[in-house]
Amino acid sequence: MAKTADRYFKVDPWSVIEEGFDPAYSRVSESVFSLANETMGIRGCFDEGGSMDSLRGAYVNGVYDLEELPRSYRGIIDHTHFMIPAADWLMTKIRLDGEKLDLGRVRFRDFRRELNMRTGTLTRQFVWEAASGKELRLSFLRFTDMVHRERAYQRITLEALNFTGEIAVSSGLSFDTVHEGYRRCFWQETYAETEADRIMLQARTTRSGQEVFAGAILDMPGGFIAEKDGKAVHGRGTIRLEQGKPCTVEKRVVLLFNGNGGESLRQQGKNALAECGRISAEEALAAQRSYWEAYWQISDIRIEASGAETEEAAEAEQQGIHFCSFQLAQTYNGGSTRHNIGAKGMTGEAYNGHAFWDTEACCLPFYLFTRPEAAKNLLLFRYNTLPMALERAKMLDCKGACYPIATLNGDEACSLWQHASLQLQPGTAVAYGIWHYVHLTGDDGFLWRYGAEMLLQIARFLASRAARGGLTGKYGFYGVMGPDEFHMMVNNNAYTNYMGKRTLEYAARILQRMRAEQPEAWATLAEKTALGPEEPDTWMNMAEEMYIPCAENGLIEQHDGFFDLPHTEINDVPVSDFPLYEHWSYDRIYRTDMIKQPDVLMILYLYNSSFSREAKRVNYEYYEPRTIHESSLSPAIHSVLAAELDRMEDAVRFFGHATRLDLDNYNRNTREGLHVTSIAMAWANIVYGFAGLRSDGDMLRFAPRIPDRWKRLSFSLVCRGRVIRVRMEKAGTMFSLAEGAPVSIRVYDREYCLGTEELTVPCMI
Repeated sequence: MAKTADRYFKVDPWSVIEEGFDPAYSRVSESVFSLANETMGIRGCFDEGGSMDSLRGAYVNGVYDLEELPRSYRGIIDHTHFMIPAADWLMTKIRLDGEKLDLGRVRFRDFRRELNMRTGTLTRQFVWEAASGKELRLSFLRFTDMVHRERAYQRITLEALNFTGEIAVSSGLSFDTVHEGYRRCFWQETYAETEADRIMLQARTTRSGQEVFAGAILDMPGGFIAEKDGKAVHGRGTIRLEQGKPCTVEKRVVLLFNGNGGESLRQQGKNALAECGRISAEEALAAQRSYWEAYWQISDIRIEASGAETEEAAEAEQQGIHFCSFQLAQTYNGGSTRHNIGAKGMTGEAYNGHAFWDTEACCLPFYLFTRPEAAKNLLLFRYNTLPMALERAKMLDCKGACYPIATLNGDEACSLWQHASLQLQPGTAVAYGIWHYVHLTGDDGFLWRYGAEMLLQIARFLASRAARGGLTGKYGFYGVMGPDEFHMMVNNNAYTNYMGKRTLEYAARILQRMRAEQPEAWATLAEKTALGPEEPDTWMNMAEEMYIPCAENGLIEQHDGFFDLPHTEINDVPVSDFPLYEHWSYDRIYRTDMIKQPDVLMILYLYNSSFSREAKRVNYEYYEPRTIHESSLSPAIHSVLAAELDRMEDAVRFFGHATRLDLDNYNRNTREGLHVTSIAMAWANIVYGFAGLRSDGDMLRFAPRIPDRWKRLSFSLVCRGRVIRVRMEKAGTMFSLAEGAPVSIRVYDREYCLGTEELTVPCMI
């Protein structure tokens, strides 16, 4: 693997710390120091702005605007939608003796910034050495409220070190925010109001017509004068500082995007601001600490080094996995069925805030085993957007439902036809997610009310998209692009064919079961969807005759003709060539057997129990040397399979890449935002990789393998009302039931009943 770490932040198990400010690393730091609470997100940009390279991004989940595209061929979209920056609630200006605070221009010392993952707070401190000779210590604190998710808080503490005098401060809200890619603002201000201690704005997007209310209670010593300036409103004041006595400016913020707009949203915003004003920032901070303490009780993963010589590496891995779990909780917690998980969350504008098929294939397990209700709500997003998927299938001259490759609202937003029209992964991933959720939770009510309809329409689409091949005489998918996006317009992509086969089988069986067990619900669904009585049988027959290009030794050909492609030695690709899309011509990427991310190996990960160990070994040995890991999802998948195959050196190496992908800027693109769905795979890397969890059988199975440099690994899982705690050590693994009724589990292929007593299973690998 040609990529290397670019370590910049101090290693600490529970914090990300930047000591000293490097302007060249400004955008990377902004991404890493992002905060969110599922409703809103804010990059780690400086409150006061500045002349350094920066992407000043404050986002509200689900807020987007539209752009018309030139009309093209049928099936290619003619408009797209994309996340836009919303109200900038950090907006601050500070002047001392007429000099403006700008860390790109002024002198300063003792800079330190810290993201505390125990409290969900970001702090920053430094001493400003003003041109006048005066020295001012500034401390900034911010957090997005995890308890009341329409709220956020900002606190600025000013301390004069060698003078007594006045300082000018302005704090405000602004919708004059520019989308970097489109280079323009997508907001039109509709309302502004100020009261004694608060400022309020409401704005509407230019095309989608969405409205957001932004309000703030501003506590500034000596009071402030409220001023409106275009699409911004701020409070301006002069504060007298006494030498050695800290003085605080505090802002309590409310952002709302949940009404009908207009006066209705305005009144909701005022009411929410009034509620926010009833508790202090300190009380909100105490509730924030309690929230994160409870979260870590379930979601914490602890890594302990086996000795002093491995302590540094283990501590970096501990920081990495804490960072991953922290960002997952910030990005999505199941609070709404209107949202999915954007590939960058709310940490940057790359990928336009869109969600991809990664959600169900890669993110869902984290929520299934930590917060199952959130997993359910992720799938309900797909049910709520089923009408758009039905329309998309019609655009592609197919039946049923074609889920989009990229979306915020359920419509296809990808204007690249080779992805939007050729990649069938979203539908099969949704079907896999439905199966996985119901399999682990036993929630048949969800299946009959929502899941069966989605499965029916996904299967109907696949059946209309598949065709018999002239040479094989079997069914397959032609003119597609699999997970490996370095090969397009291929035939019989193994992943696409295999996932199509399993989806068609599952949909047929569920409808057959529904007809037998829920005849009334089945009749209603059949009438609603005009289900032909022969359709499920047709799907089952197509699944049985689906072509899977596999050699006698179990080696699966990624797609027709893959084995005949010219070879590229991936370790010869210079690090400076990454990301490849920015440094190689587009067509050059397709002329090689180099793989962007797991394709065949992804099948072995998702349907692990369906393949023999020998098949996994043969395919891993063939495809691993050809994979360049240009997708952030790639290293973790390889690590999981490497651990299963007892290739622990590979497993640990890939794990270090996966868990610190953004912290160490492996792909040299952290500046664009965090790889949120990859972050979910880092969690899976621990649980499915080193703990050997498999969740696709009749009970949970474990095959623990602890790396040599770790002394102990511990984590918890939630499953069917139970909390299972796992503690892995060299000699064996301890399982305990913290909550819930006894349950059967399988460890190293032997079945055990886990009850009130701790279960210890000696290491057998």
